[in-house]
Amino acid sequence: MVIGSAMIAFLLLGLAAPLGRRRPAVAGLVHLACLPPSLLLLALGLMHLAAPPGTPPQIITLPLGLPGLAGHWRLDRLSAFFLLVVNLPAVLAGLYGLGYAPHLPRPGRVAPFLPLFLLGMNGVLLADDAFSFLLAWEFMSLTSWLLVVADDGNPEAGKAGLTYLSMAAFGGFCLLAAFALMAADGGSFDFALLRAHPGGGGGVLAVLLVLLGTGSKAGMVPLHPWLPLAHPAAPSHASALMSGVMTKVALYGLIRILFDLQPVLGWQWGFALMLLGAATALTGVFYALMQRDLKVLLAYSTVENVGLILVALGLAAAFRAYDQPALAALALVAALYHVLNHSLIKSLLFLGAGAVVSATGERDINRLGGLLNRMPVTGACFLAGACAISALPPLNGFVSEWLVFQSLFHAPSLSHWAMRFGVPVVGVALALAAAFAAVCFVRAFGTVFLGRPRSAAAAAAREAPLSLQLAQVVPAALCLGLGIFPVLVSGGLASVVAPLLRVRLPTALLGWPWLSPIAPGAGSYSALMLLLTGVALAITTVLVVHHFGSQRTRRAPVWDCGTPCALPEAQYSADSFSQPLRRVFGRPLLAARELIDMPAPGDTAPARFRLEIRDPLWDGLYARLIRLVNRLADRVNRLQSLTVRHYLLMMFWTLVAGLVIVAVRPPL
Repeated sequence: MVIGSAMIAFLLLGLAAPLGRRRPAVAGLVHLACLPPSLLLLALGLMHLAAPPGTPPQIITLPLGLPGLAGHWRLDRLSAFFLLVVNLPAVLAGLYGLGYAPHLPRPGRVAPFLPLFLLGMNGVLLADDAFSFLLAWEFMSLTSWLLVVADDGNPEAGKAGLTYLSMAAFGGFCLLAAFALMAADGGSFDFALLRAHPGGGGGVLAVLLVLLGTGSKAGMVPLHPWLPLAHPAAPSHASALMSGVMTKVALYGLIRILFDLQPVLGWQWGFALMLLGAATALTGVFYALMQRDLKVLLAYSTVENVGLILVALGLAAAFRAYDQPALAALALVAALYHVLNHSLIKSLLFLGAGAVVSATGERDINRLGGLLNRMPVTGACFLAGACAISALPPLNGFVSEWLVFQSLFHAPSLSHWAMRFGVPVVGVALALAAAFAAVCFVRAFGTVFLGRPRSAAAAAAREAPLSLQLAQVVPAALCLGLGIFPVLVSGGLASVVAPLLRVRLPTALLGWPWLSPIAPGAGSYSALMLLLTGVALAITTVLVVHHFGSQRTRRAPVWDCGTPCALPEAQYSADSFSQPLRRVFGRPLLAARELIDMPAPGDTAPARFRLEIRDPLWDGLYARLIRLVNRLADRVNRLQSLTVRHYLLMMFWTLVAGLVIVAVRPPL
């Protein structure tokens, strides 16, 4: 009843929103109206997670779907957890949209599709047959594409929309073929029958298609180029849902199929997931480190975090293949914990970026600066998100990344030489990605919020409206809470993974947040003690300096590197910050070129520095594929201007070919 009411509410909001498209204020009210159904589904997910272990899933069968195939819907612990992941940021986006939507260039084109987008994502989580799953999946893809192209005045929207739609169509086709192969053995698309025939149909090809279909939506390398195009083109609260939530719905599809419907996998798939995850993490964070566009930077950061989750899922699959269910459960808990953490952190960061863009009209971080004094709430919340995504304790990003590394520390117990060699390589790659992530967000926060304004727009910025501030304060507080009290979350996640792996996570492994174990299930200090110790040290330092330090005021000129200059442009820029890494890795990974235009002798014009960064994967693969498709389309287009004689001749030769095939085909 609750599920149906919430879904109908989303549908009615999407259908009724166009009626008020001529009134921009209506768009804000539509966003606010998304709160009740999102809160209902959020409460439903929490209630199901809080139910005693062994509580059966809720199953609903509706007379909808293909002929002879009813619509099956199911709420179990995994889908309940992802209801939490989807609808908590949805509540924040609805609250944010109340103050943000009226200022959009095309608010009437955004308001109808946001509730429909939420309807599609929740439908994917609750579907219990392939038809319902794919229907909701395509509905989610279509409505998110409409959000990307909502602003037709944005020149980036057209390319972003076409790229995203192409990648979404590719992913949907892969999933359709995968489900067809999986259903070949049992003869049904019902998930219950697919569970009864694990590994029965499709084999390696089906798993590969599932990985391609879900990976294209999640942003797995090399299927990631649509993220830095689509996420910045969409409105900021829609970007928060696409980057923080929709990518997690794609990972839900991967977990549902690989760990529930097709649990019979060899260790090779786990090893492949780990390598893909490590490559995705390193590629995403390095590309993020070089970006000047704030929203593009956040989109590439999502690629990095998806890679981290893929590594944890690969570890879980490998441990399960080696019959170590407790360690598999630990790795799967790590993946789910980071799914929750990243949905909150990335939503917070995109909402903060939207507040900055709405206040300044700028996305180029080299044209910002000094916003912390002008937007203190937004700056403080963005700092919390930057620290969390950089895995700094005691925030939640540290907890889930520590869990992933704890799972890696147990991987040497795997006997195969490839795993023993590959796990240390993956561990080094993740450690390097974590270091680059910290550098990336020091660069982003320092350039945007610290120093002096680099443009008139940044100097004139003012704090965001109250609804935008509240939508950022809530996830910032949750990031701190999930980092301070992680064992409460890990216990709930243990009940989520238990039905998938048919094992109960031992209490000793639930003590992972204790950084220095002294006994099974116990430790020397916890994240809460770490926070309290840090606060106590800070207070002690302030008191000591205040009591023993000099009371005299000393004035001295600010160090200016020997070149006094009052221009804001003389500050350390984002390009300057990333120059050392760009000089080392930029040319092979980004085809980066630094171009200096020197004036002619005697010319008083200043020298100009230009930086060109390109994506070799886009140029080497996707751009060539696009040119090939265009050439083929031009050739096929000629068929539309033939004469009647040519069409009749084509029909004749088609008939002849059909007869030849029938004649030479061997009898059945």
